[in-house]
Amino acid sequence: MAERYDVVVAGGGVVGLSIAFALARAGVSVAVLDRREAGREASWAGAGLLPAQSDPDRRPSHPTLALRAWSARLYPEWSAILREETGIDNGYRRTGGVDVAATEAEEHALRTTAGRWRVEGIAYERLAPGDFGRVEPALNPGLRLAYFLPDRAQVRNPWHLRALATAVANRGGVIASHRGVEGFATVGDRVTGVLTTEGPIEADHVVVAAGAWSGGLLERIGVRAPTPPVKGQIVLLNGGRPLLRRIVEYGKHYLVPRDDGRVLIGATEEDAGFDVLPTADAFRGLLEVAGALCPVLRDAEIEATWAGLRPGSLDTRPYIGPAPGFRNLVVATGHKRAGLQLSPATAELVADLILGRPPRIDLSYFRIGRDPAPAGDDVFRS
Repeated sequence: MAERYDVVVAGGGVVGLSIAFALARAGVSVAVLDRREAGREASWAGAGLLPAQSDPDRRPSHPTLALRAWSARLYPEWSAILREETGIDNGYRRTGGVDVAATEAEEHALRTTAGRWRVEGIAYERLAPGDFGRVEPALNPGLRLAYFLPDRAQVRNPWHLRALATAVANRGGVIASHRGVEGFATVGDRVTGVLTTEGPIEADHVVVAAGAWSGGLLERIGVRAPTPPVKGQIVLLNGGRPLLRRIVEYGKHYLVPRDDGRVLIGATEEDAGFDVLPTADAFRGLLEVAGALCPVLRDAEIEATWAGLRPGSLDTRPYIGPAPGFRNLVVATGHKRAGLQLSPATAELVADLILGRPPRIDLSYFRIGRDPAPAGDDVFRS
């Protein structure tokens, strides 16, 4: 008999594994297929930043913010469930964070961002220049502006991915590394399964969550959803002791402290195709930013450097929803720098579609085949 599952998920990153987790919890038989080792692409390479929770009584002004707010609420719940079911601590910590500005233009932009926090009901406090040290002693006192967000949180990406995969397997799901989806079997407007190098697999539903490789995979059946790779490079420092107390965000850069004294510095945003080779210029730039924000980091040892490829989209929004022309093919990709941040809510929306429930967020905002969103609709970092 042919290998068969209720759902096959193409892609074993944080989005694909989260979808499998949400479906397995609902009693759905699911297989996750990945061209490499599951969880070793962009999801593994990220720093684990999570957004601050907003006021649950305030209705988000548009679906992107709703997706972020829902994910922020789900993370502590999911983290507790994963630890209970697997014994794995995914590193979820509510460490708080500071957003900083160094120039007049950056100060203006950050004040505008703070206005959005106020509208969303995100807790924050503007710090007086002489008060930076109360919240983060390592901050450069010469910075122009700093806001403290007490609800900023983080997870350890590799731990979180391992917990998700273990939870899926514990519920009877299959995680198949080194078995990527090569194509689809179709009959009319239905996908009847996927094609792999080890033979076909039949499925009632197929989900494409293959990161930067999703667009090329979907093109094989005439679905246009470009996912250009966005290269991001990271430096890991080790100071031998805790050097930072809080997450520090500065424009598109961030510093993420770990409990063991290590600090992640990220991240570049490069159009480099599928090249994942680290570059010295990028790392020097990241180190310069880190040293300017927190001078104590200049003396820390460089422990490791790496790069990952985030999946872009035709604008700054992900693709979440049915693939045009197919009744049972769902797409969940293109999250760019926000895959980890948005993965729980994305997974729940995909589960809504597959289980026949009304989606809890308006999916037209994320539909495949939409007109590009206006520039500037990018509110996430990772």
